[in-house]
Amino acid sequence: MPGTNLTREEAQQRAKLLTVDSYEIDLDLSGAQDGGPSRSSEAGSGGGTYRSVTTVRFDSAESGAASFIDLVAPTVHEITLNGDPLDPAEVFADSRIALPGLLDGANVLRVVADCAYTNTGEGLHRFVDPVDQQAYLYTQFEVPDARRVFASFEQPDLKATFQFTVKAPSGWTVISNSPTPEPKDDIWVFEPTPRISTYITALIVGPYHSVHSVYEKDGQSVPLGIYCRPSLAQFLDSDALFEVTRQGFDWFQEKFDYAYPFAKYDQLFVPEFNAGAMENAGAVTIRDQYVFRSKVTDAAYEVRAETVLHELAHMWFGDLVTMEWWNDLWLNESFATYTSIACLAYGPESRWPHSWTTFANSMKTWAYRQDQLPSTHPIMAEINDLDDVLVNFDGITYAKGASVLKQLVAYVGMDEFFQGVRKYFKRHAYGNTRLSDLLGALEETSGRDLKTWSKLWLETAGINILRPEIETDADGTITAFAVRQEAPALPAGAKGEPTLRPHRIAIGFYDLDADGKLVRGERVELDVDGELTAVPELVGKARPSVVLLNDDDLSYAKVRLDEASLAFVTEHLGDFDDSLPRALCWASAWDMTRDAELATRDYLELVLSGIGKEAGIGVVQSLHRQVKLAIDLYADPTWREAGLTRWTEATLAHLRAAEPGSDHQLAWARAFAATARTPEQLDVLDGLLDGTQSIEGLAVDTELRWAFVQRLAAVGRFDEAGIAAEYERDKTAAGERHATTARASRPTPEAKAEAWASVVESDKLPNAVQESVIAGFVQTDQRELLAPYTEKYFASVKDAWDTRSHEIAQQIAVGLYPALQVEQSTLDATDAWLTATDPPPALRRLISESRAGVERALKAQEADARA
Repeated sequence: MPGTNLTREEAQQRAKLLTVDSYEIDLDLSGAQDGGPSRSSEAGSGGGTYRSVTTVRFDSAESGAASFIDLVAPTVHEITLNGDPLDPAEVFADSRIALPGLLDGANVLRVVADCAYTNTGEGLHRFVDPVDQQAYLYTQFEVPDARRVFASFEQPDLKATFQFTVKAPSGWTVISNSPTPEPKDDIWVFEPTPRISTYITALIVGPYHSVHSVYEKDGQSVPLGIYCRPSLAQFLDSDALFEVTRQGFDWFQEKFDYAYPFAKYDQLFVPEFNAGAMENAGAVTIRDQYVFRSKVTDAAYEVRAETVLHELAHMWFGDLVTMEWWNDLWLNESFATYTSIACLAYGPESRWPHSWTTFANSMKTWAYRQDQLPSTHPIMAEINDLDDVLVNFDGITYAKGASVLKQLVAYVGMDEFFQGVRKYFKRHAYGNTRLSDLLGALEETSGRDLKTWSKLWLETAGINILRPEIETDADGTITAFAVRQEAPALPAGAKGEPTLRPHRIAIGFYDLDADGKLVRGERVELDVDGELTAVPELVGKARPSVVLLNDDDLSYAKVRLDEASLAFVTEHLGDFDDSLPRALCWASAWDMTRDAELATRDYLELVLSGIGKEAGIGVVQSLHRQVKLAIDLYADPTWREAGLTRWTEATLAHLRAAEPGSDHQLAWARAFAATARTPEQLDVLDGLLDGTQSIEGLAVDTELRWAFVQRLAAVGRFDEAGIAAEYERDKTAAGERHATTARASRPTPEAKAEAWASVVESDKLPNAVQESVIAGFVQTDQRELLAPYTEKYFASVKDAWDTRSHEIAQQIAVGLYPALQVEQSTLDATDAWLTATDPPPALRRLISESRAGVERALKAQEADARA
């Protein structure tokens, strides 16, 4: 059940009154192995309860004052405040324990409770591996879920030390923030942590497999550990993970000039994890899909490396120095994103020096999309309560913020930027900060006044568009050149006003060389400010084939090509010699498609003309996803089937032509499987599955088999018996999820009803299995079959929000929204529901974002129909 929604005002009042010194937390997890039913049947509670004993020492600034501590627990047995017992029935309600009559100065609180294991990925998650039938536990506390495991003052600015004592089953391992001790009688007593926030404490408990190493440099020695379930141990490429980790240690410690602040660094690949990873101090948890069971492309390794480095960066920015309140969440996430990409791009031993290309093609497109939703918000968001922050882990907090940090680095200089960061860490170590603390340090080292910059970039919402305005004479010589900046109106419902901002950009001129490659012959870097900025240094130069604004991707802005450049790029996009300008042009074309400025059928032709020359596998895979989404949602419905046929034929041709065993071959195999539709195409999938057909170099391994099976199930070629047989081949947690998706994807009313009931009418499914059901339920080829569920969705989503945990409720609210029903009636039904229901702000935001997707798709379909 959701806990009480802490407000910023309550947190501020509590922080003024209280200073927390220490927690002593004693957990009895000895019954965890047999703590409850199996995960695939009656797993609603995650498997029973465990005893939690918390002793908190804290100071109060006032004698006789009252406050509260947070706890989500089925049962509270004892509460003792300063030696006096309190009646749980009187002081414990709605996830809070009232604390009356505090002493001036030192206070001691002891709480004895039964807390519940979960299967939602929040609090203490319990998972049973179908391979070995062993239980595996881990905690996930961000944002407010430490209170599900121990009584805590659940806000980031009430830091304290934490000492965990854990009783676990014999033979298990217990990992926490402090170094792992030797157990005595199956009891693990950890040393107290440094002063940290509640949300980055952690426990990972179970018979985990581990590999250990050490980071050593200049007398420093940091123990390193990597953990996963034994059933994944054969796939754990620990050497590669340690290599990326060491490169991160080298780069961050040199740039930050601050030694790694914790006693050891463990990375734990855990099951059914909701996020990519979590920056628990010294004990980072990572989704175990990053232990690759089958062949993946280099893009997947790059994403994993960025995740590893992102969490390592958090050890300084987020864990050592922590935001005071969640409106500065971006300080954590944007900084970790920027520095992780910078480490990959600039690190001397990095495998991925092209990481800014990846960033431009994926992270920034996420940011641009988020910034055009009715929920758009300033980077420094207005966070009034916990519900606000729970839906704010978005493209603005991560990707727009990182883009603006990259721009800030260009503005103040990289050396000056990191000098300011060093001051910031030394000044605020183990403390809490606001934005002004970071900007103040950067102003000191750069000599620049950042107040205006901050106001325009961090405290306003919305996006800018940059367009070139070029005049030439009859000989093609430029007679006038300017950059026009637009600030489109914010979406209906968004707060704020359109804002023109200062941009530091480069302008690149590109022409074909003798080898047929588009190369840059001219580059000008300048500041763009206001509505129109003249560029006199380009006057008198010959007009090139392509003029590219924001070359090198220095600023955060949507960029448009002029008409002549767009026409040339349409024929030659794949000919750019460098990956970054290619990615910028791909991103611009995609953005134009989403904005109904480029018809879907024209976008498809653009991709087909250039993708064969695209070397970057990450870009290729992004294009695969974008083309499918465009045809599914943005294409004129009367043309959609023709578009899908053309695209699928191209995917099969590229699959057959790709270099055997290459990343491109694997990517094209997955793209083909995603839309295969004719009997002949489906026969190819069938043949690859049963071995009667083969493509040289293509290994149809476990994960690729499931991709084929799921598509065949979605078109009615794989029934329950076939899915069950496939699961017998892969009787693992991943296999269970894949089989669940396949079952839910079957094109029958019975399959849809069963999937819907398992998610909406029952609360038994674990988070990862529910996610798999939803993925199978929503099939773009099954709009008519899914149409009746629009009414059912609006009849049930509010109840799901009120009764499920946040993660489970958000999966339902977003995943089951009728996004495929691109019709005015869907918008009308949404509006009627919003008016009649008056949902809480967080749910209203999610539904409004989904509605905006349908509205955008309608406009794009109309544009495509006119093409």
